[in-house]
Amino acid sequence: MTPTTELPATRLLPEELEVARLIVSALSLEVAPEEIEPEAPLFNEGLGLDSIDALEMALAISKAYNVKLRSDDERNHRIFASLRSLTAHIEKNRAR
Repeated sequence: MTPTTELPATRLLPEELEVARLIVSALSLEVAPEEIEPEAPLFNEGLGLDSIDALEMALAISKAYNVKLRSDDERNHRIFASLRSLTAHIEKNRAR
């Protein structure tokens, strides 16, 4: 059997926890950042976020990471699909 490098879906990476904390703080969510499932949808049945929340998240992410998220980006449904996908996008595009 070959060891796998995939993480369990419920375990947050340090950078995912950082983004989860930012989301919880920016949106004043009543959930602990550690409780957010990294692969769960952020919208609808997942965290239940809406389009206003997306705008607030984009602003907070822009300020914290200098990553621009545009409302007209065709990739938004993939970028905002889950905490894990959002964090991966931020890590790929952030100014260090």
